[in-house]
Amino acid sequence: MNDISTSDASSADAPALARLFTESYLHQWTTTPQQMERRIAVQAEGQFTLSAFRGSELIAGLSASPFPGVTGGLRVQFAGDGAAFTPLYLAALTRASGQGFRQLLSVVREDHRPQVAFLSAAAFRNAYQSWGAHLDLTAFDFAPYRELEERLFLAGTEIHSFTPQSPDAPWDALYALHQAAVQDTPRNPTTSSEMATLREFRTEVAGGRVFAAVRRGDVLAYAALGLNEKTVESNHTATRREWRGRGVATLTKAAALHWAKTAGYTRASTGGNVHNLPMLKVNQRLGYRPEAMWLTWVKDVALTSPA
Repeated sequence: MNDISTSDASSADAPALARLFTESYLHQWTTTPQQMERRIAVQAEGQFTLSAFRGSELIAGLSASPFPGVTGGLRVQFAGDGAAFTPLYLAALTRASGQGFRQLLSVVREDHRPQVAFLSAAAFRNAYQSWGAHLDLTAFDFAPYRELEERLFLAGTEIHSFTPQSPDAPWDALYALHQAAVQDTPRNPTTSSEMATLREFRTEVAGGRVFAAVRRGDVLAYAALGLNEKTVESNHTATRREWRGRGVATLTKAAALHWAKTAGYTRASTGGNVHNLPMLKVNQRLGYRPEAMWLTWVKDVALTSPA
């Protein structure tokens, strides 16, 4: 490690860092040079980007930002040559301690092997597990759900669709259902969506589409889709307690996927806490194929005493 140096990232590092982060996370998400440059430019406390060099060659990077929903939590993500992870970690640890952060957290997939190996060796604990899954919408067939659709329709239940701008959408009822579902759903910092107000809920679904099972004016279930080029993301799904296990969530989500396919989207993705078995079963019935598990690693930080 003696030949590896670390420093705050500069705008000149942005293209190389963007490539390293995209490749290191197996293109699960893509970081562009412009996005990386904006990230480097941010000067807020707890948000920083580090570069690691061997000689003049940039070989690795670390991105840090406060972890939403975790008081005193700092998220650190490593990319590039694993030989540089230790000096990057030590630099980030020093800064986190001095700024009052109490925990470091890092979210990686099981097959992000260099990151998993380092976090395990550095005594992070694998505190939370989440699942992700994908669906080929071009092969999705709504036909198996027609009978369920007809049965629920005869009982007075219809599937309605709303855009975030729909003035007639039952926003209060949708948000109330979200709040109730949060109390019953297994949670961890990675999968929890903190929406404390109706305004935050509507901001969360902005740019997407919401599908709801409605019976005589009452919302029984909803599924919110995020829209991104040719991909739809199932952001969150909720069902009223007394209607769970009766196919309402399955039909609502199936209708959402049918709409997405008809609208020209080709791929769907979703995910959640590994302990949320009802939602796992719904997605399995719909044909989602699980990917490698997502792991949230946590390490406590010893705070630096003021001088």
